[in-house]
Amino acid sequence: MRISGLSAVTGVSVPTIKYYLREGLLFEGVRTSPTQAEYGDDHVHRLRVIRALIDSGVSIAETRKVIRSLDDPPQSPHDLLGAAHAAVTPHFAEDLDIAAAELLVTRLGWQPGLCDPDVVAGVARALQSLERADFSVPDDVMTAYLHAVARIARAEIEGIPTESADAAVRYVVLGSVLVEPLILALRRVAEQVASAERFGVAGMSPGSAAAAGVAE
Repeated sequence: MRISGLSAVTGVSVPTIKYYLREGLLFEGVRTSPTQAEYGDDHVHRLRVIRALIDSGVSIAETRKVIRSLDDPPQSPHDLLGAAHAAVTPHFAEDLDIAAAELLVTRLGWQPGLCDPDVVAGVARALQSLERADFSVPDDVMTAYLHAVARIARAEIEGIPTESADAAVRYVVLGSVLVEPLILALRRVAEQVASAERFGVAGMSPGSAAAAGVAE
């Protein structure tokens, strides 16, 4: 198909497609003349990946890193996961104190050298923000966080497809980038459900809210 057809199939405007081509996010089509090229299903799939990333708030620079992981994936699935995280994780600042973060993630089974330093630094930055706001997470709540994320992580890693390298790459890279907003949104729903279960909703007592199916 021509670039106009690619635009029609994907809903991405021709000028935007040309911009992605210039930026190296989308690979070139097959040249049929100096000014024309043919595009196929691989371009459709790639464009949908690019749009999903950008629509989720990933910058062009970060999207380029993710695309690089898709085009040239590491041999090891573990290294692939690290590459996916590295594409969307801010760089570790050398003056950032990560001691408290290291102590916390030890409860997840972390050991030195097991994770990318930038990932642990992300925990440190989050803890730093809490400290600046003079807010602390109660230990029983933190324990619940750790148990929950460990269960989520194990389920996600178990779900990595093994039938092809391409399927594994897409699952790991896109799952790392696109699922976090879903987890946050689900957490907010769950909090409101739990709140209704404990405190009730307008015109409904806590007990009757649970009985009515507000919480299961």
